[in-house]
Order: sequence, then structure tokens, then C-alpha cells
Amino acid sequence: MSGKYNPRGLFRYDEETRKTYPVIAGLDEAGRGPLAGPVVASAVILSRGIYIDGLRDSKKVPEKERKELFWHILCSSVDIGIGIVDAPTIDRINILRATMLAMQMAVEELTTAPSMLLIDAVRLPSIPIPQKAIIKGESVSSSIAAASIVAKVVRDSIMADYHIKYPQYNFHLHKGYPTMSHIETLQRYGPCPIHRMTFRQVRELSLFKT
Repeated sequence: MSGKYNPRGLFRYDEETRKTYPVIAGLDEAGRGPLAGPVVASAVILSRGIYIDGLRDSKKVPEKERKELFWHILCSSVDIGIGIVDAPTIDRINILRATMLAMQMAVEELTTAPSMLLIDAVRLPSIPIPQKAIIKGESVSSSIAAASIVAKVVRDSIMADYHIKYPQYNFHLHKGYPTMSHIETLQRYGPCPIHRMTFRQVRELSLFKT
């Protein structure tokens, strides 16, 4: 993995933050935009002083490299928490609240208490821990970038498992995102139990199907 994609500034930001808050947990999610499947959040506490070559926003990392980074992160972390909120819950409480719930679950799964949360774009008012919401945080903080990789790899694995259960939708390929092929299968088969029925494209295609 080439270091040219991974400025050490990501790690310098966290090291500077640790001078005041020694235990940082970075938080990010995967799956806000898809029409199907869960939203997955990850909280990652990286070990102090480490550098993971190639670490960056998961959306900018090819799948094979993402999996390699995932294992580097697992080996370089003090603690990792995962939160998963399924499609029916997303429909019931909306995607923003579901994302925040998944992040809260990820923090609560940590066995090491963080002194600071660095979160991509949102704040978690229900958690009484100092926190910073950072826009495009995966490009600022190594902890958030690591959390984005973990959340993405975990969610992709879940969607690959759903492909086995619902093979006609090819979830292993598009991961539930609104690609042309996904829309075509929705038009042909209608939604399945993991589709988000409150999302406009699913709702409209469901009405069309009936």
C-alpha cells in the first residue's frame, strides 16, 4: 500500500488531541445511503504512536485493499466497538437517528473508556463523553478513517450474507446501494424484508409493483 495516499497529518491530528484527551475513539458509519440492509457504525481506539500506511476514507479504498487495512486496524487497535441497526428500525426511527443509535451502540460496546470521541459529521448528545463532530472526518483523523474502514468491511460482509438469503437481488455486488441493476431487480421482484420501505425509491417501486 502506497503511503502517498495517506498523509501523516491524519495521525498527527490524533496525536495532538491525545495531549489533552489520552484515549481517543474515532467513529464513523457505513450504509446511510443504501435502499436495503443495515446501517453499521464502528468505534475504533487506535494504539498510541502507530502509523498504518494507506489508511484513508473507506470510500476511496478499493475492496481488496480495504480488507487488508481492516486486518491492520484490528492488529493496531486498543479496542473496537460495532453497532448495527437493521432496516425495520431505520424505517421506524429514520436514517439519521438510526445512524446515531448505531454509533451509540458502538461506543457502548467498547471495553476501554474513551476520554474523547472524534465523530464523522454528527454529535451524540446521549453520550456524556467529550466529543468533536468533524466534517469529512475520515480525511482529518486517523481514528475516524480507521472506523470508516471497519464499518464498511463489516457491512459489506453482512450484505454478502444477505445475498445467500436473497440471491435474486445481488446484494454482494451493490451492497444495497441504488445502482441501476438494483433498481431493475426491485422493479422485477419488489422489495424483500431487508429493504428500507420508507426510502422513496423503494416505496415508489413497491407501489408500482402492487
